[in-house]
Amino acid sequence: MLKKKTFFFVLISLIPLSFILTQCYNAGAPENDPRGQLFAGSESCVKCHSDVYNSYTHTAHFQTTRPASADNIKGSFAKGFNILDYGNGLQVAMEKRGDSLYQAGYVNNKQTEAEKFEITVGLVNAQTYLYWKNDQLFELPVSYFTALHGWANSPGYDATRVNFQRPILRKCLECHTSYISDLPQAHMQVGFDKTSLIYGIDCERCHGPAANHVNYHTAYPDEKKPKYITTYASLTRGQKMDACAVCHSGTKGGFLRTSYSFHMGDTLSKFKEMTFLPDDPSHPSPDVHGNQSALLPASKCFIMSKMDCNTCHDPHVNQERNIGMFTQKCLSCHSEAKHNFCKMAPQIGSAINNYCINCHMPQQSSHVIMVGGGSQGKTSAPYLLRNHHIAVYPQETQKVLDFIKTKKI
Repeated sequence: MLKKKTFFFVLISLIPLSFILTQCYNAGAPENDPRGQLFAGSESCVKCHSDVYNSYTHTAHFQTTRPASADNIKGSFAKGFNILDYGNGLQVAMEKRGDSLYQAGYVNNKQTEAEKFEITVGLVNAQTYLYWKNDQLFELPVSYFTALHGWANSPGYDATRVNFQRPILRKCLECHTSYISDLPQAHMQVGFDKTSLIYGIDCERCHGPAANHVNYHTAYPDEKKPKYITTYASLTRGQKMDACAVCHSGTKGGFLRTSYSFHMGDTLSKFKEMTFLPDDPSHPSPDVHGNQSALLPASKCFIMSKMDCNTCHDPHVNQERNIGMFTQKCLSCHSEAKHNFCKMAPQIGSAINNYCINCHMPQQSSHVIMVGGGSQGKTSAPYLLRNHHIAVYPQETQKVLDFIKTKKI
């Protein structure tokens, strides 16, 4: 009898909690999230995490895809700056038509095709653009390239012809959006439900479904320990690396299932067919399509410490181009007191406070992304990205020394 009463009281005590958690299915945001009822939508994070959320909206991750508009397309639509000339009478013009923006292909000044800018992809080094044709997504032939400060042939495109027909596959979207659902395939075509698209990398793409977390802390605002969500601090080093490797582990090895279902704390090997063929150290792939998550762990700094990606990167803050800040991360570990300071320090002088990164993690040309056919008389430029294999690069060191000597820093 006593056991039955105890069970009854335990059951009664759980009713309020079960009520709180099940309310997530009836709250406004979750039922509107195409990923399912366990998701609250990133806007639900603002109430308790407004500073972090507002900071994150300015990052490359959050803005990796957006609805295309004049506000977020970097290239010019002004006459004289809106043409990419392929030669032989072939051109693509970036044009404003009423309230819409278009890329239009011309052969000897006769229009052959025109498609709208509908999705902007990328923020820092380059932008490319997508358009919808029914339920299929295609890439537009012209991209914007920051190093050229102008329009350029989209990466990998044939520079001798205008091509509007490159389809966008699901894997592209899995690293540039938070979610989109497939439609049944017909005639080998890949179709998507455009109403299900969640742009950019949102809070729940990294932190996992948060409806129960939001609902609980809304009911118990004084509870400071995060409930019903996986925190980054609770992860092992391997789990932390895997969380980034979902999109930064290169193109080798295929995904066994969609990475949309990967949540923080999961193990990448359950999702991706791993390859044990190492990158050629003399020919690394130092870009977002390359294997940064393998280049970093191969570094002595990583092997001899407990560092992970977040040791240097704060994903909630826009840290682009902030070389001095990253250098300070190096100097926090390397010092004369620890007897592991840079041997070149006497030659570099005070400039060492800004140039650790350029010596030991140099920007190098991508071997995956090639850009050419630029406008305004510029035909090509290297697509430079930061190599995350921390090492000694004699040629890069000499470049820095020559630069310092020239600038007399």
